[in-house]
Amino acid sequence: MSAHVANLGDPDLHFWLTRSVARAVGVNLSEALAQGLITQSDYCDMVTRCRKCPHVAECQAWLAANGAGADDVPARCAHATVLNGLAARMADKVTG
Repeated sequence: MSAHVANLGDPDLHFWLTRSVARAVGVNLSEALAQGLITQSDYCDMVTRCRKCPHVAECQAWLAANGAGADDVPARCAHATVLNGLAARMADKVTG
């Protein structure tokens, strides 16, 4: 039996990448926490997933081009499903 050790990226970098990608699609993760849309554990898990992601350079390039606003998170992002869902739910609360 052999163990696989995951190489995790810098926690600070991936915390800010996660927040920045969220913000690009109109999601404020602090507000999502306050509204109960995600838990603290969910948030921690998101940063950890980001730390495992091999697409950091692509993410940074996407943020450089889309950081001021994007319609959705690219499918290659580990958070695409979660953040695109949160963006829709948070937009519904604003317009609803």
